[in-house]
Amino acid sequence: MPIQVLLADDHPIVLRGLKILLEREGIKVAAEAADGREAVARATEIRPDVAILDLAMPILNGLDAAGEIMQTSPGTKTILLSVHGEDQYILAALRTGVHAYVLKSQAFADLVQAIREVHRGTTYMSPGISRAVVEAYRGRAEPPHDPLSPREREVLQLIAVGKSTKELAGILGMSVKTAESHRSRIMGKLGVHEIAGLVRYAIRRGLIQA
Repeated sequence: MPIQVLLADDHPIVLRGLKILLEREGIKVAAEAADGREAVARATEIRPDVAILDLAMPILNGLDAAGEIMQTSPGTKTILLSVHGEDQYILAALRTGVHAYVLKSQAFADLVQAIREVHRGTTYMSPGISRAVVEAYRGRAEPPHDPLSPREREVLQLIAVGKSTKELAGILGMSVKTAESHRSRIMGKLGVHEIAGLVRYAIRRGLIQA
């Protein structure tokens, strides 16, 4: 039986290309998603063997989506695809429990190998980030502390891409008052009082791309 995967990326061309290439390798793309929230819903519904998630997705980033998927579908292995090879991103992924971290700059064969290895129950990291992995396991590197909760990161991500308080309230299914409360709390925790500062923080955290 072929490995069943969920593909999540907000670029339709990337999704289409990956699906064609994976299915040529005998890997079945059981579902697709265009954002992190949809990825969580689809994974919960179909419970795929592997979920492949772009790190910088709208509404809910790939890292937080991976964390939710591991809770709602414990049998699903998670792979993050990212352009970021810096230690802070890899360490955050490791601490979340992600099963593989694959750099987009690596060959397609790297992703296929990652899928097969995590399906067998092992962890996979792209060769270009092996140093960061060693540093993490030895405890020499610590990711910058993130004072925000997963829900607050979700709100921040929407603010950073230009959503109004009313719009993000609708997207997240909360009242405008609750959305405003989240926004004020985020600014207070970060010591930031303007949107530009929130955008810069979101970019540094990999929640959105510059």
